[in-house]
Amino acid sequence: MTQTFRHRTAIPWGVVAGRRVGLFRIIAAVLTILGSATALPVLITQHAAAQPTTPNSSSSPKFLKLTLDSVNPSAVTTTSDPTLTIAGTVTNIGDRVVEDISVRVQRAAAVATPGALRSTLRLDQVNYDVTGPFEDVAERLSPGQRKQFTISIALHSASSAALDITKPGVYPLLLNVNGEPAYGTQARLDDARFLLPVLGVPPAADASGAATQPVPDTPVATTLLWPLADRPRLVAGVPGSVNGKAELTDDELAASLGKGGRLDQLLGALESVLGTNPATRDRTLTSAVCVAVDPDLLITAQAMTRGYRVLASPSDPDGATRAGSGADQAQTWLDRLRAVASSVCTVALPFAQVDVTALAAVNDPDLSARALDAPADIVDSILATKSVRGVSVPDSGSIDDSAGMLLRSHGFGTAVLADTTAVPLGTAGTTAASQQPPTTGRINGNQSTANQTYTTSPPLPETSTPDVVRLAEIAPAPVTPNGTAEATPEPEPQTSAAPSTSVPGTTTTPTPGAATQPATPPADPALHAATFDIWSATALAAVGSNPPTPSFTPSRVRYDVTNDSRMARLQDALGAISWTALNPEPSRPRSLLLVPPQQWGANREEATAILKQVELLLRNNLATPRTLTELVAEPPDAQPHEPDYLPQAAHDAVPDRFVVPVRDQGRRITELMHALVEVPENEPTPRQFLTPLRDDLLRVLTLSDRRSGDSAQPDTYAQRRLDQTTRTMDRLYGSVTVLPPGGVYTLASEQSPLLLVARNELPVAIRIRFRIEAPTETKITDPGEETLPPTGSRSFQIPTEVSDSRNLVIPISLTTPDGVALGNPTSVSVRSNAYGQTLAIITACAGILLFLLAGRRLWRRFHGQPDPADEGFDPGTRRRVNRYRRARQRVLRQQEQQEAR
Repeated sequence: MTQTFRHRTAIPWGVVAGRRVGLFRIIAAVLTILGSATALPVLITQHAAAQPTTPNSSSSPKFLKLTLDSVNPSAVTTTSDPTLTIAGTVTNIGDRVVEDISVRVQRAAAVATPGALRSTLRLDQVNYDVTGPFEDVAERLSPGQRKQFTISIALHSASSAALDITKPGVYPLLLNVNGEPAYGTQARLDDARFLLPVLGVPPAADASGAATQPVPDTPVATTLLWPLADRPRLVAGVPGSVNGKAELTDDELAASLGKGGRLDQLLGALESVLGTNPATRDRTLTSAVCVAVDPDLLITAQAMTRGYRVLASPSDPDGATRAGSGADQAQTWLDRLRAVASSVCTVALPFAQVDVTALAAVNDPDLSARALDAPADIVDSILATKSVRGVSVPDSGSIDDSAGMLLRSHGFGTAVLADTTAVPLGTAGTTAASQQPPTTGRINGNQSTANQTYTTSPPLPETSTPDVVRLAEIAPAPVTPNGTAEATPEPEPQTSAAPSTSVPGTTTTPTPGAATQPATPPADPALHAATFDIWSATALAAVGSNPPTPSFTPSRVRYDVTNDSRMARLQDALGAISWTALNPEPSRPRSLLLVPPQQWGANREEATAILKQVELLLRNNLATPRTLTELVAEPPDAQPHEPDYLPQAAHDAVPDRFVVPVRDQGRRITELMHALVEVPENEPTPRQFLTPLRDDLLRVLTLSDRRSGDSAQPDTYAQRRLDQTTRTMDRLYGSVTVLPPGGVYTLASEQSPLLLVARNELPVAIRIRFRIEAPTETKITDPGEETLPPTGSRSFQIPTEVSDSRNLVIPISLTTPDGVALGNPTSVSVRSNAYGQTLAIITACAGILLFLLAGRRLWRRFHGQPDPADEGFDPGTRRRVNRYRRARQRVLRQQEQQEAR
């Protein structure tokens, strides 16, 4: 392009507007004197509509939007084209015509510190002091119009305009667009900033300079975690079943797993760079990559393969559902992931990206076991692989002491943490990172910190944390013979460079083709922290759609990265992961652990570019691959460290109000689990039945979507899940009850049994006990522990003694063997046909009277005295009766004798 426009000086629009302020004031004063008051509002209105202060100020009117489309080469090597070519698009987003639009490239000094990887991009444009010429883009753009352009400039040259890049490094570039809006003058209206990694300088096109390679140094040991996770999708409050179909809140996961979806593209990038055939796969890059998988994603995807339903309205979990459409996509994606996991390192993330600190506050052993212990088994079972054990990757990258103790108590030897969150012992809360206040609310263009530019770089926390440190106080205290805990002694510093120990339970994951061998657990009882660089992690988090700002990003450089184009954010990430390899420092370890956010939004092209950049570093001998197992097996630094829970991480964490309700429902699940009985050949088992509800509580504690700056939506999702789980637990406890008999229950005698019927509507057998509050007039024998069959009823005869013939009300309810109430209590009205004490007295008196009368008759007979009771009875008749009785007895004896013969 040629330079034909008259105004080429990059004058900030605020300066131009400022010069016009005085002119408008003079005109206003003259018009006021002349009495022409009608013209003043018009002029003031025009002035107010065109008074920006800086191109990035949210209070300024926006005229043009500059978008970066491509950078070629994206990373410069000695064999690259010596000319940098940038493609972009200029769009008129204002309400007026803009004329004489031109662009140019500017360069700042190479990034000298890791913190400058972020802060340099907020420097004022005057710091980009190496400038190229302006090149024309368009003569005129009306509102809504856009224009694509391509601009080229030499990296270094003695005969033409160039960026004057003569040595390797990471260089900040600024693409500046000037224009003249209507009613204004030529000014800088927008810019795009990005990083350009220069791994080597190619020879100049005019042969004025030779190629320059980086100074040989120890290659950076590089490990890359490749996250595959998604927000929780399963509808809460649905217990496990044998043939029931899963319900999802929406069908977005089907699109994500399908062709062109987010998870499809992340997996596709791995396949395209590493290869789909393990035999021909590039082992160099493969050994540096470890796939980090959320077990909740695998459970959901596997449930989708069997057919599933989707809520018609996500806000109505009890409403209508429709058939899901992603069964085939889920099956295909899982098959592809199994193929990759068969020869690539795999590590399980905490279940559903749970907030480990909130989990520690809940303090539920069974819930913690499901969140921390079960993930590795789930990943191994579904993917048919052997994942790395003993390594935890908390989503926030920051934990407090209680979370560290929870991890260590569950057998984790290493936690992957941000390098600013593990500090020397005794300095927690005093470091620059921990003293920065959290950013509250959404990070957007209305915040001054999001758009403020600096003349010089703001002070930022610069750390040189070793790649593996020992959190000395995060260790279980050994118990002495007298039962008291003693202090854990500090281990002797290890000087050997070769790793000799690993994490408890960790399985060594070697390069593809090698046999999997268990790692030796370390003797050190303290938790280790494998630290990752926050600046590369922040840059990686900005790549893709819906980029979050991590909790460990310092507040001074937290801004809305969506104002930058995706290509610019990708370039920033390429520069950030290359900086350590290009800038060896004695105070910093030659180690690089790359950790993108767990719910990463990179597309296939962006993810492929990240992988190829790592591959480029390896190929140029700037980096060397290091497996995750080798990293966690390294001896920790001799200086003891401690966790430093960052204020921003605490702000982004799950609110405290969810802790107690989750603990209460977790306790109810555990109590019900203890009462259920596993029947052979009967499904679901108690664990299969209740584990989905425990998973729902973990999803309440997820950190997914909590770093968007707006906590209203994740709080709503969490509360909805908690309410659904609570209602389900109420229903399950109410499904086991004793049936009321209806009417009055009449006992045939005072010792007749009480007949009761108990019903179990659960698909699992359950152990119960009767709680009968017997009144004083009754004595009811406790039948002890009984078992109810699945989805059935059972009758019970309760031994009962009633000493009262009145109607008695007996309250009856069911409990678990541990005394937890089941169902709704009922009452039985009992009436006995026995007369109780009155009947006993009458019977006793009658017996005594009968004994006295019989004795009286015998006494008179023995003494030959007639009994007055026999008076009036004829003696002749008495004699005949006696003779007849004697004759009858003789006949009976003769018959018996004959029969005996």
